[in-house]
Parts: sequence; C-alpha cells; structure tokens
Amino acid sequence: MQVYVDNAATTKLSKHSLEAMLPYFTDIYGNPSSLYRLGQRAKELLEGAREEVASVIHAEPREIVFTSGGSEADNQAIRSAALDGKKHGKTHIISTAFEHHAVLHTLRQLKSEGFEVTLLDVHEDGLVRPEEVEAAIRPDTCLVTVMYANNEIGTIQPIREIGAVCRAHQVLFHTDAVQAAGIQAIDVQAENVDYLSASAHKFYGPKGVGFLYARKGAPLFPLIQGGAQEKGKRAGTENLPGILGMAAALKESAGVRQQESERLKALRDRLIAGLREIPHSALNGDAEKRLPGNVSFCLEGIEGESLLLLLDEKGISASSGSACTSGSLDPSHVLLAIGRVHDVAHGSLRLTLGRDNTPEDVETIIASVKDVVAYLRSFSPVWRDLQNGKTPFIL
Repeated sequence: MQVYVDNAATTKLSKHSLEAMLPYFTDIYGNPSSLYRLGQRAKELLEGAREEVASVIHAEPREIVFTSGGSEADNQAIRSAALDGKKHGKTHIISTAFEHHAVLHTLRQLKSEGFEVTLLDVHEDGLVRPEEVEAAIRPDTCLVTVMYANNEIGTIQPIREIGAVCRAHQVLFHTDAVQAAGIQAIDVQAENVDYLSASAHKFYGPKGVGFLYARKGAPLFPLIQGGAQEKGKRAGTENLPGILGMAAALKESAGVRQQESERLKALRDRLIAGLREIPHSALNGDAEKRLPGNVSFCLEGIEGESLLLLLDEKGISASSGSACTSGSLDPSHVLLAIGRVHDVAHGSLRLTLGRDNTPEDVETIIASVKDVVAYLRSFSPVWRDLQNGKTPFIL
C-alpha cells in the first residue's frame, strides 16, 4: 500500500488537467506570436486561459503574467517593486523570517545591492501580526512581502488585514500564494494585494508553469529579456499546453474547494489527534488557522531523516519540510523562526494530505509513525539521556 502525503511538495497531475493539455502538443501546436491561423488559434486559447486564471482570483486578465512557476513569479514581483522603489529613493523592504527561499534569497541579493530588509519575527503560532507589519513601515519602505500560507507548517496569514495596512500607507504588497492558490478562496481586490505568485503543480496542474498577478498600475519589469510575449513583461514563447493545463486545474480546484476543504480538515484533525498521542510531540503552528491538509509535527529524541526513510519503507511518502531544502541537514528555518530549538527542529515531520487520501490512509499513518518513533527512540542515546534526566525534555 502506497500512501502519498507530500502534496505541499507537489500534487499529482489531475486527469482533467492532462486532458486539457494533450491536443496542444500535437494538433494545435502553433506559436501564439505567429500571424497565421494556427498561431492565432493558439493565441485565442492562451488568452482564454488567462481569463480563467484571472476569474478565480478576482483579477482582470491583463493583470496575469504566465511564468515558469512560483519562484520566478516571486523574483519578478519583488525585483519590480524594489527597482521602482529605488527610483523614488525608497530602498526598505519588509518580510518575515519564515518565507520561502525564493523570497528570502531574492531579498538577500537585494541587500547586497544596497537595499535594507526587515525580517519580522514569527510567533510560536506561526502567524504574522498585522500591527507589527504596520509598526515596521517607514517613509522609505517600498514593499511588504508576506506569504499567504506557509509551505512547511501550513499556517494561513491575515492577508486581508496586512493588505489593508499596506494600502493605507501606500506601500506595495506582495504575497507568495504558492501553497494557497486552488486551496483557499483568494480575492486580490478585497485583500488589497498588488502582486501574487502561484504555481500549477501545487493544485494538480503540471510542473514548470505558474503565474504572477500584478495589479493594474503596479510596477512590473521583465526578468527575462528577448521578446514581446506577455505584453513585454516576460520574454519567451509561452508554454501553451502547460498554461492550459494550469487553467484547467485551477478552475477544477476552485470548483471543489469547499467540499474538499471540509473533507481534508476532518482527515487533518484526526491525524493531528493521533500524532498528539505520541509522548513529547508537538504540532507546529496554530491548530485552526492552517491549510486544510497540512500537519506539521516535531517529535523529540529522533532525527527527521531517519523517520522519513523508515516511513518510506512502510510505503508512506512524507517530508520533514520544504521540498526545496529536503537535501539539507540543517534544521528548518521555518521551525527555528517559530521558536523551535535546533535539537527539536531536527525531528520534524510534514504530512500534507490531498485528494486521493482516505480515512484508512490516516489510520495507517498514525500507526506507522507511532511504530517508527518508538523504534528510533529505543536505541537513541539522545532519548536515553532525556529519559534518564541527564537532559531536560523540551516538548
């Protein structure tokens, strides 16, 4: 029995998305920039997909730029706001300590270019406080960038409130919504969002394609030069099959969002309850203000890598954090940001449920994690020292 619970890393391509793509590999394969009928048909389809994507997040089609994924969209939004800010003498950016590395590494590069970056602390519940965002805003602040939902611990941020703060102070606001798009109801107008990033493979679409929402009037400069595609905002022939697959997947996800969210919440809460029965374990982040399929735990006295390998032997595909850093032996920067100490952060487990998961899967996971944790602790010198009182328990 194979149980896949790493949907935050990537989802399985839906049949609907696949079927939406297939004809455009071999039949209608024209370049949307071409003037002949085959190319113009491709352009019509491209613009139709743009309309579908825009409608789901309550945007205008002209505000959607197709990209290679969330990381590119993050980079373009942040760099555009920074470049525009610098032109006006504004070189201060506000973000948080637990953003995705696509944001944090871009900010690090901008620091080397003379920008000042304030990374707000994240509280133990994994939530950013809008009042702390407001307190950090200065006359020279050009951008606030806060993720919609955290990719490791799943906590959903108060985007509407943060957006209102930014709009009141006339500061551009970007949100990395890679984990939220297709799962959460997003309204960029009501939430006062200027830029929003998304990636298709997080909502059952294909890999290698995403989109950037940039509000009409918000500065947007191309990262990639070389052509007039995407109204000059992103050079390169558009990935028509991928874009059509993404639009189909996003529309499909939006259509089942409410019922799927309720179903996943029930599975999530049962999984949390079962894992809480393990001694010296702790849920990471707020129990309610989190994505419906996200369960993130720290388990004291074990190493996360060993836990994952043994779960894999039992047929369970899970992770210890972000897929982008899964090869790293360093503890998660997200867990450190919410106050987990290094030793505890090393024993993390992220389980992200999806469409194919069942109540039976959840019971299998609970039993398997309990067995593996007990096995690892049985010969762990760290666990022995904790039990003997040589080292105090943290959880």
